[in-house]
Amino acid sequence: MTGATSGIGHSSAVTLARAGASVVITGRDAKRGNAVVNEIAAAGGQAHFVRADLADMDDVRQLAAHVEVVDMLVNNAGLWDLRTTAQTSEAEFDAMFAVNVKSAFFLTAALAPKMAKRGRGSIVNVSSMASLRGGAGTAAYGASKAAIDALTRAWAVEFGPAGVRVNAVAVGPTRTPATAHLGSMFEDLGDANPLRRPNEAADVANAICYLLSDAAKAITGVVLSVDGGRVAAL
Repeated sequence: MTGATSGIGHSSAVTLARAGASVVITGRDAKRGNAVVNEIAAAGGQAHFVRADLADMDDVRQLAAHVEVVDMLVNNAGLWDLRTTAQTSEAEFDAMFAVNVKSAFFLTAALAPKMAKRGRGSIVNVSSMASLRGGAGTAAYGASKAAIDALTRAWAVEFGPAGVRVNAVAVGPTRTPATAHLGSMFEDLGDANPLRRPNEAADVANAICYLLSDAAKAITGVVLSVDGGRVAAL
C-alpha cells in the first residue's frame, strides 16, 4: 500500500488489516508510518512500514526488492495541486508524473510478475474523477490520472491470463488531511454531487478493498468511479 501514512492510504491499510491482510505500508514520513503500524497492531492486525519516496526511483526499486511474496498492490501514492497550465513549472509537472505514473508503472512491473508466477493477485490503482472530466487547474494532475486509467486497462489484459486482476478507483472529492485546507470550496464540490456530500476516506477504502477481494474475482480492467455520482451527472 503506497502512500499509506495518511488519508485514503491510511484508511485502506487499516481496513485491509482488519480483513486479515498482512500489510506493507509505505510513505516518506517514518513517524506517521510507524503510527499507522501501531494502530493496526493495537487492533490485532499485522503491518510493517517501509520508508520510500516514490519520486526517487532508487526507493521504488528498493521497495520492490523488499517484498518477496505479494498478493495485492495498491498504487495510491500521489501528488496533486490546483494550478493552471501556465502556472505549472516543468519541475512540478515532472514530479507529479514521477510519483503518480512512473512509480506505479515500475512498482507494478516488479511486483505483478511475482503475482503471475503464483497464479493469482490483485492490483488497484488510485485514479481520480479528474481523469474523466475537465477542470481549470487540473490539466497536469488529470493527465497523470488518465495515464493511470490507461495503464489499468493495459495491465488487465497483460496480466489477466496469469490470474492477476487490475482495476482502479476514480476518486471524487474526499475528506482527508490533504484537502482540509480547501475549506468551503471543498464542501461546495461535495454538495455538487448527486449524493450531496463529499467522500470520507473510508468510502474509498471500502471500494479498494472490495476490488482487491475475491468478491470481485470476475472484475478486471474497470475504472470504478467513487465520486458520489459526480461524473454520472455530467
